[in-house]
Amino acid sequence: MLTAIAIVPSPPVLVPELAGGGAAEFAGLRAAVAEAAAALPPRWLAVGVAGDAPAVFGTRASGTFAGYGADVPVALSGHPDPAVRALPLCALITGWIRGQSAPQAVAEVRCWPADTPDAAAVAAGAALRAELDATGEPIGVLVVADGLTTLTPSAPGGHDPASVPLQQALDDALATGDTARLAVPPPAAGRTAYAVLSGLAGPGPHEVHQLYRDAPLGVGYFVGVWRFSEARRSGDGEGRVSGACGADAGRIRPLVASRVEAGTDHQGWRL
Repeated sequence: MLTAIAIVPSPPVLVPELAGGGAAEFAGLRAAVAEAAAALPPRWLAVGVAGDAPAVFGTRASGTFAGYGADVPVALSGHPDPAVRALPLCALITGWIRGQSAPQAVAEVRCWPADTPDAAAVAAGAALRAELDATGEPIGVLVVADGLTTLTPSAPGGHDPASVPLQQALDDALATGDTARLAVPPPAAGRTAYAVLSGLAGPGPHEVHQLYRDAPLGVGYFVGVWRFSEARRSGDGEGRVSGACGADAGRIRPLVASRVEAGTDHQGWRL
């Protein structure tokens, strides 16, 4: 049964060995991710975007960040297979978070291609929810997804000023548990994962805790926790939204959107 969803980004700089001299710059993001992971029960199912076909990486999988510049080993459980395999970034990040924040946890990772149609991703999320709720064991979901990649001049996708209000709207949807908005997300790197999240969360969470929102590398990063009650799982009850989950509310630094004329942009996302 689904009890909580933690939403985290996937920058390799989360791993201090990969951040070099900038490791301290991402300490706040790292702390927020650890706090989000702590909200999950010991059994995890991670959702990410990778490859050209849906894929599942089981709990005994292990890998390394060697391809990103440092041989940092990770595993999806405490008893992995000895053979290290090539894992997508979302699975590597899942393994690293598990090892740092919840070494007793066991994770499975499911990935969908970036070009998955929104409706298919939402349907996949709904099917996944039915699968989770059919079990009596508490299960937490880790959604590993980045926002838009064009937010500043140094962004990896180039600079598109129009993407800033889109990221603001995406962050707002994640911060309020707005599953209807996430069913047709803007063109973010983690777009498919956000659509899966929409189907997975159904009518939405009972509580939402926003822990972090910023774009330190020109890419939108959001960290938060969605919690689910019995009433909310059945489609009833009101949701509750809060700010930072913990003492360090200063971690939340909303993006400042450029002024634009009121109107509708990408597939109904309001500017």
